[in-house]
Amino acid sequence: MPGTPRAWGRRQLLHSGAVALGGVGAGWTAAAAALPASTTPDTRPATADVGAAPPLGNRTVAFHGPRQAGVATPPQAHLALLGLDLRADVDLEALRRLMRLISDDAARLTRGLPALADTEPELAAHPASLSVTFGFGPRVVRDLLPGDRVRLDDLPAFGTDRLDEAWGQTDLAVQICADDPVAVSHARRVILKDSHAFARLRWVQDGTRYAAGSVPDGTSMRNVLGQVDGSANPREAEPDFAGLVWSDADGFAGGTFMVVRRIRAEMETWDKVDRRGREAAVGRRLDTGAPLTGTREDDVPDLDATDASGLPVIDPAAHVARARGRTPQEKILRRGYNYTVADPSRRTGEDSGLVFICFAADVERQFVPIQQRLAESDRLNEWVTTIGSAVYAVPPGAAEGEPVGQGVMA
Repeated sequence: MPGTPRAWGRRQLLHSGAVALGGVGAGWTAAAAALPASTTPDTRPATADVGAAPPLGNRTVAFHGPRQAGVATPPQAHLALLGLDLRADVDLEALRRLMRLISDDAARLTRGLPALADTEPELAAHPASLSVTFGFGPRVVRDLLPGDRVRLDDLPAFGTDRLDEAWGQTDLAVQICADDPVAVSHARRVILKDSHAFARLRWVQDGTRYAAGSVPDGTSMRNVLGQVDGSANPREAEPDFAGLVWSDADGFAGGTFMVVRRIRAEMETWDKVDRRGREAAVGRRLDTGAPLTGTREDDVPDLDATDASGLPVIDPAAHVARARGRTPQEKILRRGYNYTVADPSRRTGEDSGLVFICFAADVERQFVPIQQRLAESDRLNEWVTTIGSAVYAVPPGAAEGEPVGQGVMA
């Protein structure tokens, strides 16, 4: 009947999909021509009062620039961290094609625009401070990237690690963060679809922090143990920040290195520890996050202070004592997220912990000594176990129209 919408069956849908996706060139180009790059498809009128501040969902984080977003960017509420392994036939030229494709996806999505051939373009309309950050694993740096612009070694073994290969090192990492889970899930789906011909997904690590607007800007998160997490993080305004976070190496200036550690919390036994014991294990107060020798979170711990009995106020094996840098260079920029996933095999019914993410200009000099001390003696080791570990070279940012990693892939 004229004017009646055509009914699509499974056979027609499969055939149509095969034609559209069979060639990266024709399929994507046709879709791009159908979607104006300057508009978003969600044209519904805003419900906010005229003159009100733009809603949270319309906030954007610039994708292009000398450094990648998602490093110094204030942490958003939601994380999806993707670990991808390149397929066996992917060489340097194929890697370049992959990075052109997913860099273009990220550039569009972070602006609130649909990706090319986006099958759910309405989901892209509200980016909510979406950022996408790319990193290359040691095998890619060693075997695929030309020259010696960047060096990246695998992390050494640490005595307390109980690593599960399911959460292990991958060839690529894609960190997707936003203040809205819809923006994160849509970006994740687009990037996974567009990388499928080049790589397979090994793992996804989802995480959360405080929801945007629920606490004042700059408030440190709390981890699943209830402890303030991220105290003493270097701040971008501080004079030593750039040297601690950003590389100045020739051909890699503006890049950095990312360490990912999946740290499981043993909540079944932590629940049995009283408040005083919890504070002693960490060396900080639960209510304020202040060190046991201070009153404010940003007070410097006095590791030499003793009580009336002559005993250290902060146990030398407390987490804050072991994690504190011994030199000015032993500092890292932490950007962790809590995780909780259902696990009926555990008495609590869930597996929870921390997706520990940090950035450093020199992992061997900044991160490794800290982690070695924690592995040797840290009161928290009784209640936390590292089950995943990986390290990535995060290339400098990209100029408009260029893919991330262009300089190191040239």
